[in-house]
Amino acid sequence: MAKSRFEQFPMEGVDLDHPNVARVYDYYLGGKANYAVDRVFAEKALERFPFVRPAAKSNRLFLHRAVRYLVKQGVRQFIDIGSGVPTMGSTHQVADELDTTTRVVYIDNEPVAVAHSQMLLEKEGDLERHAVIQADLRDPDLLWNKIADKGVVDFSKPVALMLIAVLHVTQPGPDGTDIGPAAVARYRELLAPGSYLVLSHGTADGVPESRAREMAEFGKMYDATATPVIWRPRREIEALFGDLEMVEPGATWTPLWHPEENGENAPQIEFDEPNDSVVWAGVGRKV
Repeated sequence: MAKSRFEQFPMEGVDLDHPNVARVYDYYLGGKANYAVDRVFAEKALERFPFVRPAAKSNRLFLHRAVRYLVKQGVRQFIDIGSGVPTMGSTHQVADELDTTTRVVYIDNEPVAVAHSQMLLEKEGDLERHAVIQADLRDPDLLWNKIADKGVVDFSKPVALMLIAVLHVTQPGPDGTDIGPAAVARYRELLAPGSYLVLSHGTADGVPESRAREMAEFGKMYDATATPVIWRPRREIEALFGDLEMVEPGATWTPLWHPEENGENAPQIEFDEPNDSVVWAGVGRKV
């Protein structure tokens, strides 16, 4: 495989010996911010589990539709945690299609994702309205303070907090416990009234038995990486919204959430059944 420009000019401190979930996901989406180790891993996954690529793209299109929907509801501030590499339309690009006063802060703990996002914003000249932070979602208060330091987001006004396909790859806490639900609960507390939580999460719950077995085997591939996955059941995913008021149609499979919000040039992702998308998603509003 040809070397990407990231391999030609490797960044200090980047682990080139092990695949990284953000860079692998970038490859699933057709991006180029990945290394040979990521592409090898991704190709093995796609060879065994071809459903992964359309599922990843469907998840990305859910992000696009959620952003469009929320801009139409008057939201002008977005916090995208676990944003990954800006591939196939980033949050700020989609929001700017409708309103060029929107503000976005991207957060990721992967150096390549952060660097690539920074380069994109510098190229587009969007550093006054948008920002990038390298941080860990498992420490909500520290992360919130880092966002405040950027001066991009006004926390007294509603924001859209994006947690797109990140909680199923969140590392456990120092004591090995699953810290994801507690972290999300704290984020809900930090949100101003009128804010929204946008969340998607991989699940083997509610899919055909054969696909559930594939999901289990696919998950085992990530056990050898720094970010093993957790396929939570749908009821646990829905519990992450707490007492937020769910936007219709509530939690559902990604292709079923407001399909009318697809852009004119959105790629067509065909599934035999909606649950082939294997990602449960929804949007909740803090009253």
